[in-house]
Amino acid sequence: MRAPRPRAAYDPRVLHLRLITPADRTDEVVALLERTVGTAHLVVLAGAARDPAGDVVLCDVAREAADGVVTELRAQGIDRCGAISLQDTALTLSLRAEEAEREAPGDSADAVVWDELVEATQEESTLSGTYLAFLAIATMIAACGVVLDNAVLVVGAMAVGPEFGPLAGLCTAIVRRAPALALRSLLALVVGFAAAVALTVAFSLLMDALGLFTEARVEGARPNTRFIYDPDLFSFVVALLAGIAGILSLTSAKSGALVGVAISVTTVPAAANAAVAFAYADYVQARGSAEQLLLNLLGLTLSGTATLLVQRLVRRRAAPRG
Repeated sequence: MRAPRPRAAYDPRVLHLRLITPADRTDEVVALLERTVGTAHLVVLAGAARDPAGDVVLCDVAREAADGVVTELRAQGIDRCGAISLQDTALTLSLRAEEAEREAPGDSADAVVWDELVEATQEESTLSGTYLAFLAIATMIAACGVVLDNAVLVVGAMAVGPEFGPLAGLCTAIVRRAPALALRSLLALVVGFAAAVALTVAFSLLMDALGLFTEARVEGARPNTRFIYDPDLFSFVVALLAGIAGILSLTSAKSGALVGVAISVTTVPAAANAAVAFAYADYVQARGSAEQLLLNLLGLTLSGTATLLVQRLVRRRAAPRG
């Protein structure tokens, strides 16, 4: 009877590393990869690179070892004289990959690839037309929700809002001491919400002219959405918890959890309620909504930054010495 073949490992936690190195630096890079715990499938293609000219070095690396490898490669200047590319692999069938992941210190779900995080948050925190459109549309949907006292519309608007991107960028910038990223993130938040509120004020006036919004609805009892303009300690606690969940979802590549974060914190609805209340000159509601917005943004930023600091501390303690 034929013996069963070893079962191949399905390991989505392995990342694929591709390097372009000058020919005189390849041995140095290969030595680094060979002595790094958590690498597998090393391939060297001599002279394969044309722009920039040099060798191509390929390997797979466990996610928990990736940040250390990239940091050392950048310290050697490979990003300046060649190129460093890192990407997720949808499927890796290899017992050697399973061994590499098992040998690497820590757990892949807890690993943070800092350069990957900086790149992702930098893209998400860019003040673009698409970002402004999503934020403005989300705020207008929330405006309909607060006027109608409709929690479903409010939740939908919270899911559409893209504001967690620049918030995560701000947290990352604080931890990494990256002033350019911090400025980019703050610009996206301040200009984005200012533009969204201004457009929603105009939208509210238009809806009023059409008879769809009324002052009586805004001033009347709204039991389902009153919390939006009446901030309290619970609002801050929820923002703190959501900030932790949001950062963990980014750093562990579990982006599906971001939807839950988005609908946990009333940033967009608060901005919408401020806009509608301002349109009807209800400055008490507008002020309460603005306080709710600032409270949530502060809570998200504080807890997100603290989460990244803890992750960096834990990772440093888990890193092998030697």
